[in-house]
Amino acid sequence: MNTSLKTPLLGDQSPDQFMRKYWQRKPLLVRQALPGIQPPATRSELAALAASEDVESRLVSQFQGKWALKQGPVAKLPPWSKPGWTLLVQGLDLHVQAAHELLAKFRFVPEARLDDLMISYATDGGGVGPHFDSYDVFLIQVHGKRHWRIGRQGHATTGALRPDVPVKLLADFEPEQEFTLEPGDMLYLPPGWAHDGIAIGECMTCSVGFRTPWRAELARELLQRLMDDESQAYANKMYADPKQPATESPGAIPQQLLDFSRDACERALREPLALERALGEALTEPKPKVFFEMGDALPEGAAALLDRRSRMMYDAAHVFINGESYRAGGRDAKLMRRLADQRALSAREVAQLSAGARELLDQWAEDGWVQPASDPA
Repeated sequence: MNTSLKTPLLGDQSPDQFMRKYWQRKPLLVRQALPGIQPPATRSELAALAASEDVESRLVSQFQGKWALKQGPVAKLPPWSKPGWTLLVQGLDLHVQAAHELLAKFRFVPEARLDDLMISYATDGGGVGPHFDSYDVFLIQVHGKRHWRIGRQGHATTGALRPDVPVKLLADFEPEQEFTLEPGDMLYLPPGWAHDGIAIGECMTCSVGFRTPWRAELARELLQRLMDDESQAYANKMYADPKQPATESPGAIPQQLLDFSRDACERALREPLALERALGEALTEPKPKVFFEMGDALPEGAAALLDRRSRMMYDAAHVFINGESYRAGGRDAKLMRRLADQRALSAREVAQLSAGARELLDQWAEDGWVQPASDPA
């Protein structure tokens, strides 16, 4: 992707311009960002996905002024003709190729930050109420119309939530701006901007969400991974205290044990590439409900395509895929990084891999992480 080229997706701005001017700063409304867009799935297909235990979904309704929330799987939906309800299907890109391709249009943001594509199907008057997200979001209208009201925290709302409803609704909300989106229109909102979308007739809205780990959450994940690798010298040592004297204060934690604990953490963080490896593995770990179908090694002469459920990234010393890490250098590293960036390698590029890297690619294909493909015309 050439991030310096202007695109209708971002209102005839380049991704470079958008990231400098709007990203995490202020909203952007783009009329006809995606002209002629079609819903990535029909309402019947969404109903089937919502009924599956392998798909994350929610049903939000407001019937007779009473809010209700049902977590999926949702075996039965209200009548299509009944107003006031919304079906949310998370991670649609994992299950529907058209949704995966729509999400890929936003890969000018690092893969490490890109999360998933959710779709909201709503009947007339449906919505999830005024709320705010802790992450950036692109709201793409793909069918029908939806009226949006937005505002800043501290101006449009205090951010306080209602305690009497099962969904996270703002207790107070006075919008600063309002828009009606039609198919092809898109609204970008930075983290923390309050918003409320109400369907005008039947409508579908896709939202591109982003990963925003809390510092404590990330530290907990990384330390756990660092200490899980018992082959490392810093992890594979048992506490011993041969010089521990008898104590009259058995409830007191020994200073020696505290020093041992601190040293364990410090050694893990000092180990060359250990933190980098743990971070890459954590960022590419598949979500809990993601499963792969076993395949076969790549046929001779075939191109390689990352399965849409695969997450692949790299740093200066490793390539990471689906929670695993591999050291890479030279031409193999260059080609594997291209696979991560472009999510595909041509047959010619596959043929340039070393025997070891080709064997690894075949293993990924057998695991279902990579699919064989014909070279694009």
